Amino acid sequence: MILAKKVRLKPTAEQERQLWKSAGTARWSYNWALSRQEQNYQNGGKFLSDRVLRKELTQLKQTDDFAWLYDVSNNVTKQAVKDACEAFKKYFKKLSDKPRFKSRKHTKPSFYNDNVKLKVKNDRVLIEKIGWVTTAEKLPANVKYTNPRASFDGRYWYLSIGIEQAVEKPKLTHAVIGIDVGIKHLAICSNGMVFKNINYFQAVKKAERRLRRLQRNVSRKYKMSKEGNRFVKTSNIVKVENSIRLLNRRLTNIRNNHLHQATNAIVKTKPGIVVMETLNIKGMMKNRHLSKAISQQKLYEFKRQIQYKCEKYGIRFMEADKWYPSSKTCSECGQINRDLRLSDRIFKCQCGLKIDRDLNAAINLAKLAS
Repeated sequence: MILAKKVRLKPTAEQERQLWKSAGTARWSYNWALSRQEQNYQNGGKFLSDRVLRKELTQLKQTDDFAWLYDVSNNVTKQAVKDACEAFKKYFKKLSDKPRFKSRKHTKPSFYNDNVKLKVKNDRVLIEKIGWVTTAEKLPANVKYTNPRASFDGRYWYLSIGIEQAVEKPKLTHAVIGIDVGIKHLAICSNGMVFKNINYFQAVKKAERRLRRLQRNVSRKYKMSKEGNRFVKTSNIVKVENSIRLLNRRLTNIRNNHLHQATNAIVKTKPGIVVMETLNIKGMMKNRHLSKAISQQKLYEFKRQIQYKCEKYGIRFMEADKWYPSSKTCSECGQINRDLRLSDRIFKCQCGLKIDRDLNAAINLAKLAS
């Protein structure tokens, strides 16, 4: 099984400048490929393959205006073009939304490195056109690497690579676990395990209060430094924006760590089958009253983690139908309560059952696999 390994890079000042240059070139190449596809479509042409676009880009490099593209590895631009074409293919197959241009301000800086030319020696790694970069921990040597990507998380540079590993699969039980996710709790399992909403924790609330203060602060500074129709970015604005970036990074790490702890706890019970409801995250985000809470819960990331961890340990993962009324169905007698509202947190049935609605839904999901 191919598992990802993410290590922190410790580049020198010159190497860091080259990392930023590679990330910027990758973003420009991706946007250029999207622009060419849209321009060709407006002129009545068909989809351009990544091979055609890469040939055009090679000819473009030979002109004086785009000679700066030679400052980075050619694999950076080639893979960026390929990523843009793959995004269009997914859009045509209705697997994703229409690809959008990458913003310099809001896009995570990252770029691809050729897996064949990636070399590892002790606590260093060789990246094309950047050199030997020190890593915070040793990477396994003499193994096959897959899809190496360097990225910046707001504070440090990281290298993510896929490594094919042999995973020893544990002996599983015949238990079936149903998982109901929501906003009040992250997840409630049919076996009684409850994982709280991390956004209710004091550390997260305190960080979000500080984040709101910093955002108001930088907004005031922009208004004070306004000159005519433009805003001047002063040194104080840069300092506050750096603090905002680091605080957002900390909140993201706290939430991701909570998701990993929850999914690990579920998988370590060694169930035979895990059943989860199909999540329509895009539709849920259209509710303007709940969109922020749903976004902060990171439900799609929770589902992604539980899926790959089930595959890792040989656990069968099932998804219930999107329209299955797991919350409105009585787990005791099977009667459906059509009048149940979202505000009703306790499920009451005519058969006498009185149970938490989320636990009731989790039990119903577990029954689908039995």
